[in-house]
Amino acid sequence: MNVNLTPKLEEMVKDKVATGLYNNASEVVREALRLMEARDRHEVLREEAQKGVVQLREGRSSPLDMKAAKKVAEQNAKRGRKVNPLVTP
Repeated sequence: MNVNLTPKLEEMVKDKVATGLYNNASEVVREALRLMEARDRHEVLREEAQKGVVQLREGRSSPLDMKAAKKVAEQNAKRGRKVNPLVTP
């Protein structure tokens, strides 16, 4: 795979390698992608938390039953349905 970077981004990668923390440009890019993945997971959690806040404000809340949630997730997985990654069995 070839990736084209702007001169500014290319310089950033070179600077990171020059610090000695990374051996080459590939390591810098892999770390950047890992951080992007973590940010995406964080965003999913933030969205779910916001949904919960709305439900609480509207009085639509109930105690969490993890056994029941896990059971539903397992049933959905067996049926080939998409399982929310936050409740993966």
